[in-house]
Amino acid sequence: METTLTAIPEWIILPFVAMLLCIAIFPLTKLEHWWEHNLHKLYVSLALGVPVAIWMCVNGYAHNIEHQMIYDYVPFILLLMALFVTTGGIRIKGDLRATPTTNTAIIGIGWLLASFMGTTGAAMLLIRLLIQTISERKHKVHTIMFFIAIVANCGGLLTPLGDPPLFLLFQKGAEFTWFFHLTPEWLVTGVILLITYFCTDTYYYKREPKDCLEADDKNTTSVSFGGLINVVWLLCVIASTMFINGKYIPAMAEHDAPFYIKLLREWVFVAIIILSMATTKKETRKENEFSWTPILEVACVFIGIFATMTPALMYLSEMKGEIQQILSQPWQYLYGTGTLSAFLDNAPTAVVFNSMAPEGEIAGLAADPFLAAISIGAVFFGALTYIGNGPNFMVKSIAEQSGIKMPSFFGYIFKFSIVVLLPIYIIVQLLFI
Repeated sequence: METTLTAIPEWIILPFVAMLLCIAIFPLTKLEHWWEHNLHKLYVSLALGVPVAIWMCVNGYAHNIEHQMIYDYVPFILLLMALFVTTGGIRIKGDLRATPTTNTAIIGIGWLLASFMGTTGAAMLLIRLLIQTISERKHKVHTIMFFIAIVANCGGLLTPLGDPPLFLLFQKGAEFTWFFHLTPEWLVTGVILLITYFCTDTYYYKREPKDCLEADDKNTTSVSFGGLINVVWLLCVIASTMFINGKYIPAMAEHDAPFYIKLLREWVFVAIIILSMATTKKETRKENEFSWTPILEVACVFIGIFATMTPALMYLSEMKGEIQQILSQPWQYLYGTGTLSAFLDNAPTAVVFNSMAPEGEIAGLAADPFLAAISIGAVFFGALTYIGNGPNFMVKSIAEQSGIKMPSFFGYIFKFSIVVLLPIYIIVQLLFI
Protein backbone atom coordinates (compact mmCIF):
# COMPACT_ATOMS: atom_id res chain seq x y z
CA MET A 1 0.00 0.00 0.00
CA GLU A 2 1.51 3.32 -1.07
CA THR A 3 1.94 6.10 1.45
CA THR A 4 0.22 9.36 0.57
CA LEU A 5 2.75 12.16 0.89
CA THR A 6 1.79 15.58 2.21
CA ALA A 7 2.80 18.45 -0.07
CA ILE A 8 5.75 20.48 1.21
CA PRO A 9 4.29 23.72 2.65
CA GLU A 10 5.97 27.11 2.41
CA TRP A 11 6.28 27.53 6.16
CA ILE A 12 8.64 24.55 6.36
CA ILE A 13 11.45 26.83 5.12
CA LEU A 14 11.13 29.03 8.22
CA PRO A 15 13.11 26.78 10.62
CA PHE A 16 15.99 26.69 8.11
CA VAL A 17 15.93 30.48 7.75
CA ALA A 18 15.74 30.83 11.53
CA MET A 19 18.75 28.53 11.98
CA LEU A 20 20.87 30.55 9.57
CA LEU A 21 19.74 33.85 11.11
CA CYS A 22 20.75 32.58 14.56
CA ILE A 23 24.25 31.90 13.23
CA ALA A 24 24.45 35.32 11.63
CA ILE A 25 22.81 37.50 14.28
CA PHE A 26 23.50 36.01 17.72
CA PRO A 27 27.28 36.79 17.59
CA LEU A 28 26.42 40.44 16.94
CA THR A 29 23.93 40.92 19.78
CA LYS A 30 23.84 40.88 23.58
CA LEU A 31 23.33 37.11 23.28
CA GLU A 32 26.91 36.77 21.99
CA HIS A 33 28.28 35.24 25.20
CA TRP A 34 25.26 32.92 25.55
CA TRP A 35 25.76 31.76 21.95
CA GLU A 36 29.46 31.05 22.56
CA HIS A 37 28.57 27.93 24.56
CA ASN A 38 28.30 24.91 22.29
CA LEU A 39 25.57 23.40 24.46
CA HIS A 40 23.41 26.45 23.72
CA LYS A 41 24.04 26.04 19.98
CA LEU A 42 22.91 22.44 20.34
CA TYR A 43 19.74 23.55 22.16
CA VAL A 44 18.87 25.88 19.26
CA SER A 45 19.66 23.19 16.68
CA LEU A 46 17.46 20.65 18.42
CA ALA A 47 14.66 23.15 19.07
CA LEU A 48 14.46 23.90 15.35
CA GLY A 49 15.50 20.53 13.92
CA VAL A 50 13.51 18.03 15.98
CA PRO A 51 10.05 19.44 15.13
CA VAL A 52 11.00 19.44 11.44
CA ALA A 53 12.18 15.83 11.65
CA ILE A 54 8.94 14.79 13.41
CA TRP A 55 6.84 16.55 10.77
CA MET A 56 8.73 14.77 8.00
CA CYS A 57 8.33 11.35 9.63
CA VAL A 58 4.60 11.88 10.26
CA ASN A 59 4.01 13.01 6.68
CA GLY A 60 5.84 10.20 4.91
CA TYR A 61 9.30 11.71 4.46
CA ALA A 62 11.16 9.67 7.08
CA HIS A 63 13.53 8.30 4.43
CA ASN A 64 14.54 11.82 3.35
CA ILE A 65 15.47 13.02 6.84
CA GLU A 66 17.20 9.70 7.61
CA HIS A 67 19.33 9.95 4.46
CA GLN A 68 20.20 13.59 5.17
CA MET A 69 21.32 13.03 8.74
CA ILE A 70 23.06 9.65 8.38
CA TYR A 71 24.51 9.78 4.88
CA ASP A 72 25.15 13.53 4.49
CA TYR A 73 25.68 15.00 7.97
CA VAL A 74 27.77 12.16 9.43
CA PRO A 75 30.27 12.05 6.50
CA PHE A 76 30.46 15.85 6.50
CA ILE A 77 31.28 16.22 10.19
CA LEU A 78 33.66 13.25 10.34
CA LEU A 79 35.71 14.57 7.41
CA LEU A 80 36.04 17.95 9.11
CA MET A 81 36.93 16.26 12.39
CA ALA A 82 39.58 14.07 10.73
CA LEU A 83 41.19 17.10 9.07
CA PHE A 84 40.93 19.13 12.28
CA VAL A 85 42.52 16.44 14.48
CA THR A 86 45.35 15.50 12.11
CA THR A 87 46.39 19.08 11.32
CA GLY A 88 45.96 20.01 14.99
CA GLY A 89 48.69 17.52 15.83
CA ILE A 90 51.27 19.12 13.53
CA ARG A 91 53.28 21.80 15.33
CA ILE A 92 55.12 24.55 13.48
CA LYS A 93 56.99 26.89 15.81
CA GLY A 94 59.27 29.82 15.07
CA ASP A 95 59.69 33.59 14.82
CA LEU A 96 61.00 34.70 11.44
CA ARG A 97 61.87 38.22 10.32
CA ALA A 98 58.52 39.79 9.47
CA THR A 99 59.44 41.18 6.08
CA PRO A 100 56.82 41.46 3.33
CA THR A 101 58.53 38.59 1.50
CA THR A 102 58.43 36.29 4.54
CA ASN A 103 54.82 37.10 5.41
CA THR A 104 53.70 36.64 1.81
CA ALA A 105 55.52 33.30 1.66
CA ILE A 106 53.75 32.00 4.79
CA ILE A 107 50.34 33.06 3.46
CA GLY A 108 51.20 31.66 0.02
CA ILE A 109 52.09 28.28 1.50
CA GLY A 110 48.75 28.25 3.32
CA TRP A 111 46.99 29.07 0.04
CA LEU A 112 48.68 26.12 -1.66
CA LEU A 113 47.88 23.73 1.20
CA ALA A 114 44.26 24.75 1.74
CA SER A 115 42.76 22.67 -1.06
CA PHE A 116 44.45 19.51 0.19
CA MET A 117 44.18 19.80 3.96
CA GLY A 118 41.13 22.02 4.17
CA THR A 119 40.88 25.74 4.81
CA THR A 120 40.42 24.99 8.51
CA GLY A 121 43.47 22.72 8.61
CA ALA A 122 45.74 25.11 6.69
CA ALA A 123 44.60 28.10 8.73
CA MET A 124 45.10 26.37 12.08
CA LEU A 125 48.47 25.01 10.95
CA LEU A 126 50.00 28.37 10.02
CA ILE A 127 48.17 31.13 11.91
CA ARG A 128 50.27 30.85 15.08
CA LEU A 129 53.53 30.84 13.11
CA LEU A 130 52.37 33.96 11.27
CA ILE A 131 51.27 35.72 14.46
CA GLN A 132 54.57 34.91 16.18
CA THR A 133 56.47 36.19 13.14
CA ILE A 134 54.65 39.54 13.06
CA SER A 135 54.51 39.89 16.85
CA GLU A 136 57.08 42.73 16.92
CA ARG A 137 55.42 44.63 14.08
CA LYS A 138 53.14 47.59 14.86
CA HIS A 139 50.96 47.17 11.76
CA LYS A 140 49.50 43.64 11.90
CA VAL A 141 45.76 43.78 11.25
CA HIS A 142 46.01 43.82 7.46
CA THR A 143 48.07 40.63 7.56
CA ILE A 144 45.39 38.75 9.50
CA MET A 145 42.62 39.98 7.18
CA PHE A 146 44.52 38.83 4.08
CA PHE A 147 45.26 35.51 5.81
CA ILE A 148 41.52 35.00 6.38
CA ALA A 149 40.76 35.73 2.73
CA ILE A 150 43.59 33.78 1.10
CA VAL A 151 44.15 30.79 3.39
CA ALA A 152 40.85 30.37 5.24
CA ASN A 153 38.78 30.78 2.06
CA CYS A 154 40.12 31.28 -1.46
CA GLY A 155 42.81 28.61 -1.23
CA GLY A 156 40.29 25.80 -0.78
CA LEU A 157 38.75 25.70 -4.26
CA LEU A 158 40.47 22.73 -5.91
CA THR A 159 39.21 19.66 -4.03
CA PRO A 160 36.27 18.57 -1.83
CA LEU A 161 38.73 18.60 1.07
CA GLY A 162 39.25 22.32 0.66
CA ASP A 163 35.96 23.75 1.89
CA PRO A 164 32.72 22.32 3.33
CA PRO A 165 30.46 23.41 0.41
CA LEU A 166 32.66 21.51 -2.04
CA PHE A 167 32.52 18.37 0.08
CA LEU A 168 28.72 18.56 0.14
CA LEU A 169 28.71 18.88 -3.66
CA PHE A 170 31.09 15.91 -3.77
CA GLN A 171 28.55 14.00 -1.67
CA LYS A 172 25.93 14.90 -4.27
CA GLY A 173 27.97 13.20 -7.01
CA ALA A 174 30.72 15.55 -8.19
CA GLU A 175 33.97 13.80 -9.08
CA PHE A 176 36.82 14.43 -6.63
CA THR A 177 38.97 15.81 -9.47
CA TRP A 178 36.20 17.87 -11.09
CA PHE A 179 37.12 20.91 -9.02
CA PHE A 180 40.55 21.00 -10.67
CA HIS A 181 38.67 22.57 -13.59
CA LEU A 182 38.55 25.68 -11.43
CA THR A 183 42.35 26.03 -11.36
CA PRO A 184 42.41 29.18 -13.56
CA GLU A 185 39.97 30.98 -11.24
CA TRP A 186 41.86 29.77 -8.17
CA LEU A 187 45.22 30.79 -9.62
CA VAL A 188 44.20 34.25 -10.82
CA THR A 189 42.41 35.10 -7.56
CA GLY A 190 45.24 33.81 -5.38
CA VAL A 191 47.99 35.57 -7.34
CA ILE A 192 46.13 38.91 -7.36
CA LEU A 193 45.45 38.65 -3.62
CA LEU A 194 49.07 37.73 -2.80
CA ILE A 195 50.44 40.58 -4.93
CA THR A 196 47.97 42.98 -3.32
CA TYR A 197 49.03 41.80 0.12
CA PHE A 198 52.75 42.10 -0.69
CA CYS A 199 52.27 45.68 -1.87
CA THR A 200 50.14 46.53 1.17
CA ASP A 201 52.59 44.98 3.61
CA THR A 202 55.51 46.73 1.90
CA TYR A 203 53.69 50.05 2.38
CA TYR A 204 53.19 49.40 6.12
CA TYR A 205 56.67 47.89 6.57
CA LYS A 206 58.26 51.17 5.45
CA ARG A 207 56.22 52.96 8.11
CA GLU A 208 57.15 50.66 10.98
CA PRO A 209 58.85 52.39 13.95
CA LYS A 210 62.58 51.77 14.08
CA ASP A 211 62.42 50.08 17.48
CA CYS A 212 59.85 47.59 16.17
CA LEU A 213 62.09 46.54 13.29
CA GLU A 214 65.08 46.25 15.61
CA ALA A 215 63.09 44.04 18.00
CA ASP A 216 61.97 41.93 15.05
CA ASP A 217 65.58 41.42 13.93
CA LYS A 218 66.74 40.58 17.47
CA ASN A 219 64.03 38.05 18.38
CA THR A 220 64.13 35.78 15.36
CA THR A 221 64.21 32.03 15.91
CA SER A 222 64.38 29.18 13.42
CA VAL A 223 61.32 27.15 12.50
CA SER A 224 60.89 23.78 14.21
CA PHE A 225 58.37 21.02 13.61
CA GLY A 226 56.63 18.45 15.76
CA GLY A 227 53.96 15.82 15.44
CA LEU A 228 54.99 14.96 11.89
CA ILE A 229 53.38 11.51 12.18
CA ASN A 230 50.18 13.42 11.52
CA VAL A 231 51.34 14.10 7.98
CA VAL A 232 50.86 10.36 7.41
CA TRP A 233 47.37 10.46 8.95
CA LEU A 234 46.51 13.52 6.86
CA LEU A 235 47.53 11.66 3.70
CA CYS A 236 45.33 8.79 4.85
CA VAL A 237 42.37 11.19 5.12
CA ILE A 238 43.01 12.44 1.59
CA ALA A 239 43.38 8.93 0.17
CA SER A 240 40.24 7.74 1.97
CA THR A 241 38.18 10.61 0.58
CA MET A 242 39.40 9.92 -2.94
CA PHE A 243 39.20 6.13 -3.09
CA ILE A 244 36.78 4.81 -0.45
CA ASN A 245 33.52 5.47 -2.27
CA GLY A 246 31.01 3.79 -4.55
CA LYS A 247 33.12 4.34 -7.66
CA TYR A 248 35.97 2.15 -6.38
CA ILE A 249 33.97 -0.04 -3.96
CA PRO A 250 30.68 -0.86 -5.75
CA ALA A 251 29.14 -2.41 -2.62
CA MET A 252 29.04 1.06 -1.05
CA ALA A 253 26.80 2.33 -3.86
CA GLU A 254 24.22 -0.44 -3.68
CA HIS A 255 20.81 0.85 -2.65
CA ASP A 256 20.19 -1.93 -0.14
CA ALA A 257 23.71 -1.98 1.33
CA PRO A 258 23.77 -1.91 5.15
CA PHE A 259 24.70 1.42 6.72
CA TYR A 260 28.08 0.16 7.95
CA ILE A 261 29.07 -0.58 4.33
CA LYS A 262 27.76 2.72 3.00
CA LEU A 263 29.67 4.51 5.77
CA LEU A 264 32.89 2.52 5.30
CA ARG A 265 34.90 5.68 4.61
CA GLU A 266 33.60 7.25 7.81
CA TRP A 267 34.71 4.24 9.88
CA VAL A 268 38.18 4.79 8.43
CA PHE A 269 37.99 8.47 9.44
CA VAL A 270 37.17 7.44 13.00
CA ALA A 271 40.16 5.09 13.03
CA ILE A 272 42.44 7.85 11.72
CA ILE A 273 41.21 10.25 14.43
CA ILE A 274 41.95 7.68 17.13
CA LEU A 275 45.39 6.90 15.69
CA SER A 276 46.25 10.60 15.41
CA MET A 277 45.33 11.24 19.03
CA ALA A 278 47.21 8.12 20.20
CA THR A 279 50.43 8.81 18.28
CA THR A 280 50.77 12.55 19.00
CA LYS A 281 52.50 13.70 22.17
CA LYS A 282 50.26 15.63 24.53
CA GLU A 283 52.90 18.34 24.74
CA THR A 284 52.67 18.89 20.98
CA ARG A 285 48.92 19.45 21.04
CA LYS A 286 49.29 21.62 24.15
CA GLU A 287 51.81 23.85 22.35
CA ASN A 288 49.32 24.08 19.49
CA GLU A 289 46.61 25.05 22.01
CA PHE A 290 44.57 22.21 20.53
CA SER A 291 40.96 22.17 21.73
CA TRP A 292 37.86 20.22 20.71
CA THR A 293 35.74 23.37 21.06
CA PRO A 294 35.87 24.58 17.40
CA ILE A 295 34.88 21.23 15.87
CA LEU A 296 32.18 20.66 18.49
CA GLU A 297 30.79 24.09 17.61
CA VAL A 298 30.57 23.07 13.96
CA ALA A 299 28.94 19.76 14.91
CA CYS A 300 26.29 21.43 17.11
CA VAL A 301 25.42 24.11 14.57
CA PHE A 302 25.33 21.90 11.50
CA ILE A 303 23.12 19.22 13.00
CA GLY A 304 20.43 21.91 13.04
CA ILE A 305 21.32 23.15 9.57
CA PHE A 306 21.14 19.69 8.00
CA ALA A 307 17.86 18.81 9.73
CA THR A 308 16.05 22.03 8.81
CA MET A 309 17.61 22.17 5.33
CA THR A 310 16.03 18.89 4.20
CA PRO A 311 12.40 20.02 3.68
CA ALA A 312 13.60 23.45 2.53
CA LEU A 313 15.56 21.79 -0.30
CA MET A 314 12.56 19.65 -1.19
CA TYR A 315 10.32 22.72 -1.37
CA LEU A 316 12.82 24.61 -3.50
CA SER A 317 13.05 21.65 -5.89
CA GLU A 318 9.29 21.92 -6.39
CA MET A 319 9.72 25.64 -7.17
CA LYS A 320 12.65 25.02 -9.48
CA GLY A 321 10.90 26.07 -12.67
CA GLU A 322 9.83 29.45 -11.31
CA ILE A 323 13.28 30.10 -9.80
CA GLN A 324 15.07 29.27 -13.05
CA GLN A 325 12.99 31.89 -14.85
CA ILE A 326 14.54 34.49 -12.54
CA LEU A 327 18.05 33.01 -12.27
CA SER A 328 19.06 31.88 -15.74
CA GLN A 329 22.77 32.75 -16.05
CA PRO A 330 25.82 31.29 -14.24
CA TRP A 331 26.97 34.75 -13.09
CA GLN A 332 23.65 35.21 -11.30
CA TYR A 333 24.32 32.01 -9.36
CA LEU A 334 27.83 33.24 -8.55
CA TYR A 335 26.59 36.45 -6.92
CA GLY A 336 23.51 34.81 -5.42
CA THR A 337 25.52 32.04 -3.81
CA GLY A 338 28.26 34.48 -2.85
CA THR A 339 25.99 37.04 -1.20
CA LEU A 340 24.22 34.48 0.99
CA SER A 341 27.50 32.69 1.71
CA ALA A 342 28.97 35.88 3.10
CA PHE A 343 26.16 36.60 5.51
CA LEU A 344 24.85 33.15 6.36
CA ASP A 345 27.06 30.10 5.81
CA ASN A 346 28.60 28.91 2.58
CA ALA A 347 27.97 25.15 2.96
CA PRO A 348 24.15 25.09 3.05
CA THR A 349 24.01 28.01 0.62
CA ALA A 350 25.92 26.01 -2.01
CA VAL A 351 23.57 23.04 -1.59
CA VAL A 352 20.47 25.24 -1.93
CA PHE A 353 21.67 26.96 -5.11
CA ASN A 354 22.82 23.64 -6.57
CA SER A 355 19.28 22.31 -6.13
CA MET A 356 17.83 25.33 -7.97
CA ALA A 357 20.25 25.39 -10.93
CA PRO A 358 19.67 23.65 -14.29
CA GLU A 359 20.54 19.96 -13.98
CA GLY A 360 23.78 18.56 -15.31
CA GLU A 361 24.58 15.08 -16.61
CA ILE A 362 24.87 13.69 -13.07
CA ALA A 363 21.62 13.54 -11.14
CA GLY A 364 21.64 15.87 -8.14
CA LEU A 365 24.25 18.22 -9.62
CA ALA A 366 23.94 21.47 -11.50
CA ALA A 367 25.26 21.76 -15.06
CA ASP A 368 29.01 22.44 -15.21
CA PRO A 369 28.94 26.25 -15.76
CA PHE A 370 26.42 26.66 -12.94
CA LEU A 371 28.26 24.24 -10.65
CA ALA A 372 31.46 26.21 -11.23
CA ALA A 373 29.71 29.50 -10.43
CA ILE A 374 28.14 28.07 -7.27
CA SER A 375 31.46 26.59 -6.08
CA ILE A 376 33.41 29.79 -6.67
CA GLY A 377 30.71 31.96 -5.08
CA ALA A 378 30.53 29.78 -1.97
CA VAL A 379 34.31 29.49 -1.45
CA PHE A 380 35.46 32.99 -2.39
CA PHE A 381 32.60 35.07 -0.98
CA GLY A 382 32.84 33.26 2.35
CA ALA A 383 35.76 35.63 3.04
CA LEU A 384 33.59 38.76 2.89
CA THR A 385 32.55 38.54 6.56
CA TYR A 386 33.72 36.85 9.74
CA ILE A 387 30.73 34.49 9.61
CA GLY A 388 31.02 33.42 5.95
CA ASN A 389 33.20 30.40 6.68
CA GLY A 390 34.07 28.51 9.86
CA PRO A 391 37.82 29.30 10.01
CA ASN A 392 37.23 33.07 9.76
CA PHE A 393 36.07 33.50 13.34
CA MET A 394 38.63 30.98 14.57
CA VAL A 395 41.48 33.01 13.05
CA LYS A 396 40.00 36.26 14.38
CA SER A 397 39.71 34.80 17.90
CA ILE A 398 43.29 33.50 17.91
CA ALA A 399 44.57 36.88 16.68
CA GLU A 400 42.66 38.75 19.38
CA GLN A 401 43.91 36.34 22.05
CA SER A 402 47.41 37.31 20.89
CA GLY A 403 46.70 41.00 21.41
CA ILE A 404 45.88 41.99 17.81
CA LYS A 405 42.87 44.31 17.77
CA MET A 406 40.77 43.17 14.83
CA PRO A 407 38.09 45.32 13.15
CA SER A 408 34.45 44.88 14.14
CA PHE A 409 32.07 42.83 11.97
CA PHE A 410 31.15 45.82 9.82
CA GLY A 411 34.62 47.35 10.10
CA TYR A 412 36.05 44.26 8.40
CA ILE A 413 33.47 44.56 5.62
CA PHE A 414 33.97 48.27 4.90
CA LYS A 415 37.75 48.42 5.45
CA PHE A 416 38.65 45.21 3.62
CA SER A 417 35.90 43.22 1.90
CA ILE A 418 34.34 45.99 -0.16
CA VAL A 419 37.56 47.81 -1.08
CA VAL A 420 39.88 44.81 -1.62
CA LEU A 421 38.03 41.51 -2.10
CA LEU A 422 34.90 42.47 -4.02
CA PRO A 423 36.72 44.25 -6.88
CA ILE A 424 38.96 41.19 -7.32
CA TYR A 425 35.96 38.86 -7.38
CA ILE A 426 34.27 41.03 -10.01
CA ILE A 427 37.40 40.85 -12.17
CA VAL A 428 37.40 37.03 -11.87
CA GLN A 429 33.71 36.88 -12.78
CA LEU A 430 34.23 39.06 -15.86
CA LEU A 431 37.17 36.90 -16.94
CA PHE A 432 35.70 33.44 -16.39
CA ILE A 433 31.94 33.42 -15.77
